[in-house]
Amino acid sequence: MKATTYSLTHKNAGICAYTIFAIALLLPNAVQAQNETGLNRELTLEREYDPSVRDANKVNTLPEVKAPAVAKSAIDYAFLSLPTDPKREIGLLSSGKYKTGIDYDKRRGYFNLGAGNYLNINGDAGYHILSSEKDILNVYLSHRSTNGDVKYINDFMKGESTRARINDNLASLRFLHKFSKATLKLNAGYGYSLFNYYGLPDPSPYSVLPQPQSVDTKTNQAARRIAVETGVQSVEGTTSLNYYADLRFNSISYKYGLGADAEGVGENMIGARFGLSAAVGGVQWVGADASFDYFHYVLPASHIELENFLAGRIMPYYKQEGDFWNLTLGANILFFTGSKAKVFASPNLAIDLNLGAKTILYAKLGGGLKTNNLLQMAEENRYIDTYSRTLPSRTLIDALIGLKSGVAPGFWFNLFGGYKYTADDYFFIPNRSWMGFGNLSHTMALNSRHLYGGLELKYALHHLFEIRLKGVYNHWQVSDPNQETTGDILIHPRPAAYGRPRVEGSAGLLVRPIDPLAFSLDYYLASGRVSRVGWNEAMADIHELGLTSSYRINNSLGLYLKLNNILDRKYEVIYGYPLQGFHFIVGFNLNF
Repeated sequence: MKATTYSLTHKNAGICAYTIFAIALLLPNAVQAQNETGLNRELTLEREYDPSVRDANKVNTLPEVKAPAVAKSAIDYAFLSLPTDPKREIGLLSSGKYKTGIDYDKRRGYFNLGAGNYLNINGDAGYHILSSEKDILNVYLSHRSTNGDVKYINDFMKGESTRARINDNLASLRFLHKFSKATLKLNAGYGYSLFNYYGLPDPSPYSVLPQPQSVDTKTNQAARRIAVETGVQSVEGTTSLNYYADLRFNSISYKYGLGADAEGVGENMIGARFGLSAAVGGVQWVGADASFDYFHYVLPASHIELENFLAGRIMPYYKQEGDFWNLTLGANILFFTGSKAKVFASPNLAIDLNLGAKTILYAKLGGGLKTNNLLQMAEENRYIDTYSRTLPSRTLIDALIGLKSGVAPGFWFNLFGGYKYTADDYFFIPNRSWMGFGNLSHTMALNSRHLYGGLELKYALHHLFEIRLKGVYNHWQVSDPNQETTGDILIHPRPAAYGRPRVEGSAGLLVRPIDPLAFSLDYYLASGRVSRVGWNEAMADIHELGLTSSYRINNSLGLYLKLNNILDRKYEVIYGYPLQGFHFIVGFNLNF
């Protein structure tokens, strides 16, 4: 597990803070996932402590080519893992990187604490109660908070200050016991978050109300999350039939609705996930994965659009491993119930070809279902209107082809391109008023066609330094099934891929001049974004530059300094919610 620094910069879809456990805690943050499920790397206590580790040692050789594993059925909720260093792409995660990665060594416990301007405070603690080959029992505590003034960058309030507050807290437990032929796991977590809706209200309060009212930026919304997971999985090689089965429960509830005078809603999810696979002839496998999730809503009023529904996935597959290639053939059968129920199918195909010289040609063709439940929305954008329903998104085609190679010592590249078609893809749009909490995000369901291509380069020289470059060009085409006539377009602008960039770029330089000291310089670019305000208003480009410095005093104590938004750029990820300017975090990590 890594410690993370809180900063209202980059990767955040809402104001800045990508909720402390972007996966576990829930609270709304913002941004879409390229695979429509949200990606976060997960680390646990077992990793050695090195604040600057970025897997540089993995760049010297191409990752081992493994048999194409068919992923377990996609789950719409992330589970009980403290986040580390989320990916930068705004189309994959929230824009901006506000966390500093701090790994921990193999000792029993750790404690991390950092603080900076804007009253940014981070704290992490954890302990291995049990740590053996057969038993693992870990407990974690984590805290992220901020309480500082930021300035609006749009409309009639441009330059005026407002107070942005976030307070995220998480406690979680992880248990694992290995039997001779199976592994039993039990995870549990509790999260509690407070935050305010500080977004820019509508510029014309008189256009709707007889007398303007003040937007409520002082009341803190409260959100609670409970998560429990238990499951069993066979130990590979001990049985001819491999299997896994999980049961999960997730709950999220809000104190308030659209304002402090409205009661909040709650969502409870019960899910089951299981799979079977068997080897045929030693180099072939047949199997199937399945998952079923039922969502139940607790509503304070009957007019709220949220409705109970069931979502399911059944995914049979066949895969084969050759001397220089790996093949997967399968299909996804997907459905969800409710007033707009759908049943559909998508392919599940993958192939890897080893071309020699540490070079691999790979291709995938898939699809999927994203239920867009309340918890999922909350993890992507904490300022979402919790009363509104977002239809499940159906990805009918998700194609990817690429070439990756480690042809030279220390050098690695990945050239890739893809196309994705999603029905009822959702985009965040502002719903600004002078009533209640003011600027809440609604979702607009559009059919999206996403064509993209990119190149990723990495070079590392021993343990001294590592260079990373990545660029992605996105071409979006979206259409609104309900906006087909010319007359309607005269009233409303043509829809766009709201909030998503045309061009993304990232660069990083990691230097270790001496063993205990490391510097990491990171840059992220996102341009070409628009928001549905007026006639599709352009949003400021993101130019995020950050510097992390870490120093290991001894095996027990380390210090770090994180500088974020060094260029002091003014931008938003969610329209109307400005992020912090230049800010810093300084802290220490203690292993014991």
